[in-house]
Amino acid sequence: MRLGYHSITWGGVVGAPQGVTSLKDLYYLSNGSVTDAVRDLATAGYEGVEVFDGNLAALADRPDVLTDALAESGVELISVYTGANFIYQDALADELHRVESACRLAARFGASRLVVGGGARRAHGTTDADYDLLGAGLDAVADLAAQHGLEASYHPHLGTMIESPEELERIMPRTRIGFCPDTAHLAAGGGDPAALIRRYPDRLRHVHLKDISLATQQFLPLGQGDLDFADVLRAVREADYDSWLVVELDAYDGDPRKAAEISRAYLSRLGF
Repeated sequence: MRLGYHSITWGGVVGAPQGVTSLKDLYYLSNGSVTDAVRDLATAGYEGVEVFDGNLAALADRPDVLTDALAESGVELISVYTGANFIYQDALADELHRVESACRLAARFGASRLVVGGGARRAHGTTDADYDLLGAGLDAVADLAAQHGLEASYHPHLGTMIESPEELERIMPRTRIGFCPDTAHLAAGGGDPAALIRRYPDRLRHVHLKDISLATQQFLPLGQGDLDFADVLRAVREADYDSWLVVELDAYDGDPRKAAEISRAYLSRLGF
């Protein structure tokens, strides 16, 4: 297995404000320097990086800014993260337009994977039909990704309609997209991350390693929260998954490189 890290820690996540009135123009964006992240991650001992779709969109007219930093640092662009609501049928065409734009950018910058979150939780609750709509939307994403040479996976996430193990159980049979477990989000949703990886070993296509304090719901560097990563890594190996593990930390009060180093040292102590 190879180890990567998400650039979100450098500046946190924001959105593109034009998306409030035009869904086709809405992107995730980390508010810091992606090139600084790449250089810091190389120093901290990571081989790859995951970025948001908006960070690639911001560099679309000057791709060499990122590709040069990747080449100089010996870091690989693994994956690009995007998302959509999926359940509002009139808006779906525009959302898939944006996802396809993310696929084009990911392929252009040399990524091999697309990670997608989402499935809006309605103000008055999720309907049975929403699961079918989300499943169909995720299949459309898988097809778009494949057309651009990418492998797609779905990332359950707090704040979406797929948080709990029961909700995950409802969506998995409705889509053929791969599964990207995020250990902290699964735990915060009431699940056991290792058990859920063991539940869907044949669907495992990408992995986010993230720690959390379950009492405060604060995301933390690996080893500083409540999760059992020794068991998570055993479950990953049992699934015969031998590919990228991406460490993720949404925010950190100190130097983001230091947070990356803390997680890297913890994984070394686990024998990674």
